[in-house]
Amino acid sequence: MDPSIERVMDHREFVKSLSAEQRRALTAKSNLEGFKALVLHWGLILVFGCLIAFKVSYWQWLMPVQGVLLIFLFTLMHETIHRTVFATKIINDGVAYVCSLVLVLPAGWFRQFHLEHHRHTQDKQKDPELQSAKPQTLGQYLWHVSGIPVWGEHFGTLLRNARGYCDDAYVPKSKLVQVRRESQVMLAIYALLFGLSVINGSLLLLYIWIVPVILGQPFLRVYLLAEHGKCPLVANAFENTRTTCTNKFMRMLAWNMPYHSEHHAYPMVPFFRLGELHKMVQQYLSVTEPGYVSFNKRYIDDLNRE
Repeated sequence: MDPSIERVMDHREFVKSLSAEQRRALTAKSNLEGFKALVLHWGLILVFGCLIAFKVSYWQWLMPVQGVLLIFLFTLMHETIHRTVFATKIINDGVAYVCSLVLVLPAGWFRQFHLEHHRHTQDKQKDPELQSAKPQTLGQYLWHVSGIPVWGEHFGTLLRNARGYCDDAYVPKSKLVQVRRESQVMLAIYALLFGLSVINGSLLLLYIWIVPVILGQPFLRVYLLAEHGKCPLVANAFENTRTTCTNKFMRMLAWNMPYHSEHHAYPMVPFFRLGELHKMVQQYLSVTEPGYVSFNKRYIDDLNRE
């Protein structure tokens, strides 16, 4: 086959070309695989949280590590939003909610936001991720990577939803009550946690959660910018989404989401099968990058030339 034809194949054509057996194999979920990855990720968070809590030598230097582990719960939440991490729906939803509390990002609302993103990826008029413009100058890039704007967006969404003022077009009216209650419960849990901290005179939450996630957020911003940044505004997932060929540790930390073009091409494929899908589609991928450092260096270089 002519390589030029392979390169422009549409992801929908690829999915249609799969046999029923291939589809079953690729989309088969597993509680075992989900829990193996969950225990590793949450286990590391627990270990570093304990080391910080007991203030081992140089414990302050462990907070950025804890922050990266915590902030990348976003990729776990993203996958449980798709309900593909576990075979059991209630486990997916429960894990998503725990992650949402850490990230101050309501899981039920985010599910509607993210599914709309999948329906209209890179569509300027309909993709909610494009409501906030990607950085166009070095100053905008630094502000974006700082993570400050996203915290404002998260708290703004939480408070707006809790007050019943959610007016996002992608949230069905039938979900508005659920979205409001979800945010109200989150606020109640935060109030309880901080109230107990004040009563006990404890700064533990500050050291094992709040400061770490603030320190970790820039790493997530750098990572997420590579998913669609500088990608063509077209409907084909093999062109509008970037796969980053990073190392094994990064793939583990991000729940295999560096295989992002593959994920957008076939969202029902669980995280632990994306490597298999990558081997099947890599010849069709138009936008790839060898790593996150190289992507962000190129991004900055492009800003300096513009």
